[in-house]
Amino acid sequence: MSKFELYNVVLKDINNETRIIEYELDDAYFKKIDSPEVQKGNVKAKVSVQRKLSTFELQFSLDGSIVIPCDRCLDDMEQAIHYKEKLQVKFGDRFAEEDDIVIVPESEGAINIAWFLYEFIVLNIPMKHVHAAGECNKTMVVKLRKHITRQKDDDDDDNSALEFEDDDFTADEVQTDPRWDGLQNITENN
Repeated sequence: MSKFELYNVVLKDINNETRIIEYELDDAYFKKIDSPEVQKGNVKAKVSVQRKLSTFELQFSLDGSIVIPCDRCLDDMEQAIHYKEKLQVKFGDRFAEEDDIVIVPESEGAINIAWFLYEFIVLNIPMKHVHAAGECNKTMVVKLRKHITRQKDDDDDDNSALEFEDDDFTADEVQTDPRWDGLQNITENN
């Protein structure tokens, strides 16, 4: 028995009815996928399968949350997942993907959607994912702030990935090494 056998959708048995399949994608599912992006979560997946002449339309609806590391402090954070997607599938000689259509061998008559479910979840993760203001690990924020060097007149977006909310730290917590303080104004004096 394959570890993803539960996610096989037998298309050849579907005629004119719409079949609805529901999955609970929990920590065990993410461990089986064994991919570094997401390893924990709880997502409810609802898949509606309908035959349309020579193709099958699979409609995916994903709702829940996953656990991923915060880009700022590296602690785990919850990321909400709300996603809808459609997938067109048709029978052919061998497995292939052409444009927006997935072709599965007619001899098999089924498609395994385990990896599609995971891809849809990963596609829903924003590029920048950080805790809400004030929820980051305070110790890590202080250490990051201590090691970030910025000039006061620097308007570049190079440091935009490490912007901090006022709630993330207080000025009293950030202590600098006095030996380096003299270097802060070196570019202004030249």
